[in-house]
Amino acid sequence: MMRFPRLSTATLLAACVPFLAAAHEDHCTAVADSVSAAGFDDRVAVTCTDTHAIIRSDTYPDYEMMTGITGTNEQVPVPGDYAAPVILAPRMGDIPLTRDAALGVAVNGVPIYDYTGGGEMSQADLAHHQAQHDTVQTGQLDVCGGHAGRGDDYHYHAEPTCMIAQMENADSSPIIGWAFDGFPIYGALNPDGSEIGPGTLDICNGQPDAIFGYRYHSSVEAPYIVQCLMGVVADFDALPRVSPLMAADGGGAAPGRPPQGGVENLTFSQDAAGRRSMDYTYEGEAYYIRYAPSETEGCYDFETRTVTNDGREQTGQFCR
Repeated sequence: MMRFPRLSTATLLAACVPFLAAAHEDHCTAVADSVSAAGFDDRVAVTCTDTHAIIRSDTYPDYEMMTGITGTNEQVPVPGDYAAPVILAPRMGDIPLTRDAALGVAVNGVPIYDYTGGGEMSQADLAHHQAQHDTVQTGQLDVCGGHAGRGDDYHYHAEPTCMIAQMENADSSPIIGWAFDGFPIYGALNPDGSEIGPGTLDICNGQPDAIFGYRYHSSVEAPYIVQCLMGVVADFDALPRVSPLMAADGGGAAPGRPPQGGVENLTFSQDAAGRRSMDYTYEGEAYYIRYAPSETEGCYDFETRTVTNDGREQTGQFCR
């Protein structure tokens, strides 16, 4: 009987290093290529460490935001530095992971959340549609699938339709984003352009993939986009969150409250100098949130009259 030498763990790991390095490099290239092929590499930076591809952006897309929102939370989109970590060696886990923050990032650098706006879903919640927290059905999203959240950060809760319309490779069923567990996110079609059959997608809105092992999709029906993560994320609690703006004189900004019954005629505008305004009416009264970059870097001067603050006119400087 032929005998083989018994190799130490260190020797085995050393032998695997070239293969692991190649896999990491290939995955890093795939992430960078998805951003470049979409045409966003002029505003989104991709760098790689030994373990992650870091997708860095200001989370502020170049299209008209906030249009179509009726269930406003009276928060507005403010640019900010965001570094999204995508695992380079993804592997499937045993338990779907949920959180009340981003689960991934689009190729234009905008974070992707699950479809709900009511906090973190439990494991039991994943199997049942949360109609009262559905950001689509409650009118919280703009026509592009996004809105500004508690951190005054713009992010998606559904398919990023306006981003997809901007993508230079939009006609080829491309990768539209990456989940933090390292698996890609596609639109509502398979990568080859074929339709996804009923019941194909799992509880997290994903299915097996021949290249990456697994992939997520957007969908017309809830959950609309990534609902949970199927992969292993060792540093799950350390994934990035966007904190609320801080008042320049200390303390955080109070969260907005969705006006009951929704608002009317909400419009968002901005000019070349960075001055921005969200205007809307509620029960016949006019309200607004106006803000512009201040002389202090990362800070904005606000003028507001909101339903949340009972229509009082207020001013203040708030910073990232």
